[in-house]
Amino acid sequence: MATAITRCYVDEHPKCAERFAQAKEMFPNGVTHDARNQSPFPYYVSHAIGPHKWDIDGQRIIDYKTGHGALILGHSHPDVVAAVTEQMNRGTHFSASTDLEIRWAGLVQQLVPCAEKVRFHSSGTEATMMAMRMARAYTGKSKIVKFEDHFHGWHDYAMPGQASGLGGIPKEILNTVIVLPPNDISVVEETLANDGDVAGVILEPTGSHMGQRPIRPSFLSELREVTRHFGVVLIFDEVVTGFRTSKGGAQGYYGVTPDLSSFAKILAGGLPGGAVAGRADLIDMIQLREDAEFNQNQRISHNGTFNANPLSAAAGSTALNLIATTPVNDVADAMASRLKRGLNEMLSRMEAPGCASGVSSAIFLKLGVDHECDGEVCIMSPEDERKAEDGALKGALTMSMYTHGVDSGPRFLLGAAHSERDVDDTVEAAERAVRDLRDEGLL
Repeated sequence: MATAITRCYVDEHPKCAERFAQAKEMFPNGVTHDARNQSPFPYYVSHAIGPHKWDIDGQRIIDYKTGHGALILGHSHPDVVAAVTEQMNRGTHFSASTDLEIRWAGLVQQLVPCAEKVRFHSSGTEATMMAMRMARAYTGKSKIVKFEDHFHGWHDYAMPGQASGLGGIPKEILNTVIVLPPNDISVVEETLANDGDVAGVILEPTGSHMGQRPIRPSFLSELREVTRHFGVVLIFDEVVTGFRTSKGGAQGYYGVTPDLSSFAKILAGGLPGGAVAGRADLIDMIQLREDAEFNQNQRISHNGTFNANPLSAAAGSTALNLIATTPVNDVADAMASRLKRGLNEMLSRMEAPGCASGVSSAIFLKLGVDHECDGEVCIMSPEDERKAEDGALKGALTMSMYTHGVDSGPRFLLGAAHSERDVDDTVEAAERAVRDLRDEGLL
């Protein structure tokens, strides 16, 4: 039976329903990204600027999806638009090197502690795939350690440890990935001590689901020590945290330098783009040598039609320059702190179980569980975590927030374009959503 929340959404979005009817005949589940699956149908956006976007039914939305985390500057930032427009007039692809790629890589080196060298890709999935391959090529070992539910893209080596979606991956590949529980260094140490075929350890440094299930900061330091002791490559997947958790990413925020890091999202200023940055000797596994045997059997061959393409390089270098020279991160963090404070005050006032927590400009609203939380690293028991991530509760929260003018669900990725008014309106929308959830008996 449809809830009042669902009925409101359906009544207010007839054009979105029409588009979905068409899309179902074109795409699996009618969508082009798994995260856009939504019952009874997803929304369709016509345009966006700053912190807001408008769906095709005319509703203005405060946006906390922010391009799946790519748009810390906000939608349609004028400097990025100008840079891409200028480059469009000069050319979109030269099949050649450009000054833009040098500027772009220079900014990565300037901001990222581990970035001795850089290699550009077209997506975060490509970047993590390359980082894992670099670790294997450099060490001559086969296995990668990752952690339960940490997301590193959709390629074969990234998928073990995910709740679903393992179709088509050969058993031989699955057997080269070791999935461990996070935050327990003794398990990692035991694994590396007993298996001499581990090339690398990869993780989301703030925790899985963009930090929704947090990593204890001390675990990062422990990983650095243990991997160094066993000669294993430490990889931070900074596709989300890069240039967000701080100008230098999570590694800059926590002062723990990995051997390699993968980047995308903010890296390319809202256009497609990825990179691996890290130790020169690891990145140089791509470099040709005067050694035929090495080039044939150890070197990593790496092509890619849109690697460092001029449009992404123009957008990315413009965005990173703004991050380097203006208080982008400080503003985003301040708005996130205001939102976190406002949500927690609202929950307390309404005597609603839950909390808002998170690191830097990524905030998570966890409902349905009374628990202790320090406001930053909120680690729940497995039982409480299951309650807080109940699918019906999260789905209803997402839809209710949207009908009240906010696209977030339980995750809020803030940027420098969000204003105090946006944040305060968001807290008000969340309060109305909590009332809706209570009316439906979900909270």
